[in-house]
Amino acid sequence: MQKETLADYALKHGQLKTALVLGVRQSAISKALRVGRKIYVKTFDDGSVEAEEIRPFPAPVISNKAS
Repeated sequence: MQKETLADYALKHGQLKTALVLGVRQSAISKALRVGRKIYVKTFDDGSVEAEEIRPFPAPVISNKAS
């Protein structure tokens, strides 16, 4: 198994192929890269690919109140 950041994987394979193998749209890859999400892509020996995101727990609460 090989593990690398989403940014590194997308740089090697392109955003479109990355999106296709992960089952998302290219725009989702672009936004994840733009906002700096901590996503790691795992490539297994059989060629399958999956991704996981590392996030703090509990997630911070964001207020939508207009002040």
